[in-house]
Amino acid sequence: MDQHHLTLLRRDFHRFPELGFQEQRTKAKVADFLRDQGLEVSVGCGVIGVLRAGNGNRAIGLRADMDALPIQETSIHDYVSQASGVMHACGHDGHMTMLLGAAQALAADPGFDGTVLFIFQPNEEHGLGARAMIDEGVLERFPIEEIYAIHNLPGAPLGQVSTRPGLICSSESLFEITIQGQGGHASMPQAGRDAITIGAEIVQALQTIVARKLAPGAGAVVSITEFLTDGQRNVLPGHATLKGDVRARTPEDREAIAALMKQLAEGIAAAHGVSVKVQFRTEFIETINAPAPTEAVIRAARQSGLETIPNREPMSFSEDFAHFSAAVPGCFLLLGNGVEGAHAKPLHASDYDFNDPLLPIGTAFWTALVRDRLQTNKGPRP
Repeated sequence: MDQHHLTLLRRDFHRFPELGFQEQRTKAKVADFLRDQGLEVSVGCGVIGVLRAGNGNRAIGLRADMDALPIQETSIHDYVSQASGVMHACGHDGHMTMLLGAAQALAADPGFDGTVLFIFQPNEEHGLGARAMIDEGVLERFPIEEIYAIHNLPGAPLGQVSTRPGLICSSESLFEITIQGQGGHASMPQAGRDAITIGAEIVQALQTIVARKLAPGAGAVVSITEFLTDGQRNVLPGHATLKGDVRARTPEDREAIAALMKQLAEGIAAAHGVSVKVQFRTEFIETINAPAPTEAVIRAARQSGLETIPNREPMSFSEDFAHFSAAVPGCFLLLGNGVEGAHAKPLHASDYDFNDPLLPIGTAFWTALVRDRLQTNKGPRP
């Protein structure tokens, strides 16, 4: 498939975005495309395409994400989202297209010996889709030895491949702290227990977790994103809820943050004579790249003539691919989306856009990687 047809396919996905676990049109389009290439197709919460060549018994998986975001697009191009308040603002439209392009190219001219699993995953944005596919039994029904995923990176040169062995993406945990104090009249604060004042003290204290209780350079982030109360113009609130987001680079730091958050909140609440409840849940675990798959990505990128960064800094964002790479050795890589215009806008920006000239680059990279990992010469793999 040439760039023109890849572009048409990508822009069709862009026009009709769907939120996580609602990707019905998207799944149907992906499944139909794979069937048209002669692949065995399985549809569940996601879509699986199976392509076999030769007599090899090795199998690898390539993953693309399908879901869009609840964002109102502000772009003015002629393929703007037709779904109000929903937009492909993270490039999943491009990720799907590159993988479909690779499926078509490999089906037409395999050049490999073994099995490739093309995995189209729902609901990456909320960290639920990979686990749903695993729980559905995808890895038992289609055993694979390795798994790979691409994410575009705005602001990086077009086609630049960057990755690293070990940690590549942080975990994300969500927390909620509820404070039950005593409301009262704004003119008589001594008669109540003002939840705002107590909540503000907790907000300040939480910042000491990273600044004073974790090792410098740990790369953890604790962010308060919501502060909700039942106060009014002249009513001191008796109830407050703090919500936020935690990023960590190791399970040990993640667990330490959860314990320290509970300790600080409960200590401050006790000092003020109020009750507090702390909830902490992790949906995105840390994404870990295995050595051999990471070496293969760098090798395939260089063989494809792409600029490579083999030991980039870990990303602070989180990636649902982590659940796959925790179950099967894998590699998550970043692919530069360009340095100008909408292609350099931040992921999740309302005027971000995937860079169409990247489509054939990504397609060719996927093809090269498959042929590297499933070689036809029967010799030892690096």
